[in-house]
Amino acid sequence: MTSTTTYTPLPIPPAALEELRHVDDAGQPLRPYTAREDGVPLDCVGSPLRCCLRAIEPGERVALVSYAPLRRWAMATGAEPGAYDEAGPVFIHADECGAARGVRGYPFARPGALRTIRRYNADGHIMGGRFFEIPDNAEAGFDRVFGEAFAEPEVALVHVRALEYGCFQFEVRRP
Repeated sequence: MTSTTTYTPLPIPPAALEELRHVDDAGQPLRPYTAREDGVPLDCVGSPLRCCLRAIEPGERVALVSYAPLRRWAMATGAEPGAYDEAGPVFIHADECGAARGVRGYPFARPGALRTIRRYNADGHIMGGRFFEIPDNAEAGFDRVFGEAFAEPEVALVHVRALEYGCFQFEVRRP
């Protein structure tokens, strides 16, 4: 199957993953565990991994960490997001995983899932957002909302978050 995705979904960068595997963005040490289908110690099988942009499989060694994507982007670019900086929980592999090699299309694109699309300028300030229900043709739907976001010349990057919990899903930067 050939992907026609117009924009590139970005996982957590490798340098950030290395840091998060020691201390997360809330200052907490890594607490890895093995994902099990019976929900012990935490029901996470099928949850999104932000390091490699795929779902957690039983038996994988994972960790739930606090991640501040805008803060990390701002440190690399010199932006100052101020009050727009936020951190939230994300799952990552507890050990190096090779990141998002071979990802096709947009990750975690289950039709009917609810997302927010947040737009940020080069200063790291939010420029608005919108509610997005993933349609049956997820790629075309995401292409459309990213096209709308980047039609505004001031938009530098877009974050996709789950509506229900606000969890960061992935980032797309200006092409």
